Amino acid sequence: MTEGTGQSLAEAVREAASTLAAAGVPSPRVDAELLAEHLLGVGLGRLRALMLGDTPAPEGYQDLIAERARRIPLQHITGVAHFRYLELAVGPGVFIPRPETESVVQLVIDRLQGMAHPKVVDLGTGSGAIAGSIAHEVPDAEVHAVEFSEFAHAWAARNLLPLGVHLIRGDLRDALPGHNGTFDVVVSNPPYIPAEAIPNEPEVALHDPPEALYGGGADGMELPTAAATSAARLLVPGGYFVMEHAEVQAGWIAAMLERSGLWDAVTTHHDLNGKDRATSAVLAGPAA
Repeated sequence: MTEGTGQSLAEAVREAASTLAAAGVPSPRVDAELLAEHLLGVGLGRLRALMLGDTPAPEGYQDLIAERARRIPLQHITGVAHFRYLELAVGPGVFIPRPETESVVQLVIDRLQGMAHPKVVDLGTGSGAIAGSIAHEVPDAEVHAVEFSEFAHAWAARNLLPLGVHLIRGDLRDALPGHNGTFDVVVSNPPYIPAEAIPNEPEVALHDPPEALYGGGADGMELPTAAATSAARLLVPGGYFVMEHAEVQAGWIAAMLERSGLWDAVTTHHDLNGKDRATSAVLAGPAA
């Protein structure tokens, strides 16, 4: 692909899609279009209309395609991750939010329906996708977020402070001791990958920060277990806890919650692909 030689936008995108496909990028055509749209700033609908004419390829397009072909995440190239109704600033040092996590947010929002001034905390917020979405979609909620990583905390601050979220840098194991027993909902998407389970996708293995991936211990369950322990500490009696996890961990997490004797209504939830994506439970005791 050579810019400045009269190559049309349509030709450039078509060639870029072939380049990305040869590099093993999972969605080559979509990524080729998104990178062109990013440079032109016109939206996908307008981009596709421009591709019907003789609009030239944008300057710098070949360079972005070369980066994506090296399996640098699309979101690191554009600096933006789309999550529910938000555009989140992302880059090196922060976990890129995944579409399947949107279903976890929906569980929280459904739980908050009809509650006046609910208090919610997101343990291990990363980019702030979960906490930010709750604050945006439930403006009556008081939303807190906790993040341990210095780099991720910086990205979360950029995304969350304009939304009024109370963000602290801390460890989900012992965060917010002054708020014990005051939250209506605790939500977490903690690191949960087992130590030996190296992700197949280069975008994940090479570019997502390891501290956002690996849950600790051979089975990856140290941080998920800690998140559940903190949730029991932070919630009001009758409060709601929901945690994302790997499909293969659903049974273990449900059994862990039930075995503790602290939780009622332990429930496994599917994502849009039908996979066991999250487990919820209600803290035993009378509802507040």
